[in-house]
Formats: sequence, structure tokens, C-alpha cells
Amino acid sequence: MNLGSIVDSVLDRAVVPGYSRLGYRIREHAWSGDPAPQALRGKTAMVTGANSGIGKAIADGLAALGATVVMVSRNLERIEGARAELAAEHPDADLRAAVCDVADLSDVRRFVTELGARLPSLDVVIHNAGLLPEARAETADGHEITLATHVLGPVLMTELLIPTLAASPDPRVILMSSGGMYTQALPVDDPEYRVGPYRGATAYARTKRIQVALTPLLAERWKPDGISVYCMHPGWSDTPGVVTSLPTFRKLTKPLLRTAEQGADTAIWLAATQPAPPTGQFWHDRRQRPEHYLPFTRESNADRARVWAYCAQAIGLPDS
Repeated sequence: MNLGSIVDSVLDRAVVPGYSRLGYRIREHAWSGDPAPQALRGKTAMVTGANSGIGKAIADGLAALGATVVMVSRNLERIEGARAELAAEHPDADLRAAVCDVADLSDVRRFVTELGARLPSLDVVIHNAGLLPEARAETADGHEITLATHVLGPVLMTELLIPTLAASPDPRVILMSSGGMYTQALPVDDPEYRVGPYRGATAYARTKRIQVALTPLLAERWKPDGISVYCMHPGWSDTPGVVTSLPTFRKLTKPLLRTAEQGADTAIWLAATQPAPPTGQFWHDRRQRPEHYLPFTRESNADRARVWAYCAQAIGLPDS
């Protein structure tokens, strides 16, 4: 292991320097192989939660690389506003606003049907939509809101998009997780968070852990269709979601927080770099990262299979 790799690993395990803007600035000096200019010209990418924060920054970066970008949000006014702002910055870009509530499985089905009728192929899907609720809430389908938003909706959406993704020569799917998942074990017996006192931050981290745990399974599931699957976390970024949901955390860490653009970097790199990185892995700052740092969070293959079986049943899929 060279000195750069040692420094990188130390930053990662120390958490605060690795997840902050300091870690980003140190690491970016060692990066090589940025995506080529116009690396995504002729390709189409979709980003959920693209109306603000990291999602909007991802859409901005993809458009700068030449992609047609489908910007998705559950709020029409906000996504149209975000699209107009990016269009002013990229007058030659093909930016399209679309509305879908990722937590609503029936709306996901409606959205994919309409999208498939308009797009002959889709090269990149970035599942960035997220929320951190104050209290436990369920969707119309009866699922806990963070599980539906971070896991069930994205998996169903990707499953339904498989024919459109398979029409691409190099389709890639990216799940936006969180470093907070390191604090949580896989909720094998209670994926819907029905047991015990509910905390929004815990629900958020639990479902982000589920994303990471399922990524290798999804990579195998979608491999026959040529789809590469990645999960990543952006570090600590100063976004509207942090302002709204974690005001105390933001107050304490504001000088250390990354910009939304810095948080978006690895997602854009995973979408555009050539050749495609190894599928089924967890990433941060352009490097593969361990899935666990704490012994109590480790799960077995059987645990992963149980959670996948639950999620598959919840969205109406066979689990194998």
C-alpha cells in the first residue's frame, strides 16, 4: 500500500476529516482519470431528487458532460425551477423535468410507463431522492416512508426500467447512500421500523444500510441485462435537506461541510468514467470502501437474502 492509500484510509476511518471538505480537498489532488470532456454526449441520464442539493448538482455535472438529463422530483414547480436554472447555465443542454413520487409505488409504475414511451434507451439512473422524517409515517401502500423512498421505490423503478436500460451498451445504476449507515445493522427482523421508539435519523441510516447490503444482490440480479450497479455516500454536504432535517448537526459542522458539488462528484464519476468501475461495490470519493467498520453491524448472506425477499415481496417481484 502506498502513502496516498494509507492517508486515504486514515481519512476514511477518522470520519470527520474524511467526510468533510478537508478530505475532499486532500483526495482530489491524488485523483487521475477525470471523465473526458463530453463523456456523456449522446447518452441519457435520470436523476431523482434533482430539484435541489446534491441531486441538482449531479444533474448539473451530467449536463456539463453532454448528457440528456431527466430531472425527477415529486414537486412540479420545484423541478421546473431547477431545470430552468440549469438550462440558463447550459444553454445547449437537453434538460427535461419530470414528476414522480418515488415513495408511491403506483406513481413509480405510472412514471416508468410514460418515460419508457418517450425514451428508446436510458444509460444512467441515479437514485438520489431522500428524506429524513420527524415522525414515523407510512405511504399509501402501507410502507414506512424512508424504506419506500430509499429502497422500495428505487428498486421497483429500476426493475421496470430494465428494458430501457438494457437498450444501452453500458447501463449504470447508482444508489445514493449515506455514511450514517455505518452506525446501523441491517434491520432483518423489522425493515418497516415498527418496533421501538422511532427516530428519523435512525430510520434514514437503517434504510441506507439496506441499500448497501442489497447492492451486491442487485448487481447479480441485473447482470444478465448488462447493468452495472453502484452504491456510494457523498460525505457531509451542506444541502437544503441538512438545513431542514439536521439543523443542530449543520450548526456544529458548517465550516467542515462540503458543497453540493463536492458531494455530487463521485456519482458523476461513476456515471461517466471509462471503463465502468466494478459492479456491486460501495464507493466514496472515487474509491471502493468497506461496508462495515463496527463489528455489530455485520450481517450474513442469509440476512441479506431475508431483507431482499421482504423488499421483493413488498413491490411484487419474485425474490430470485
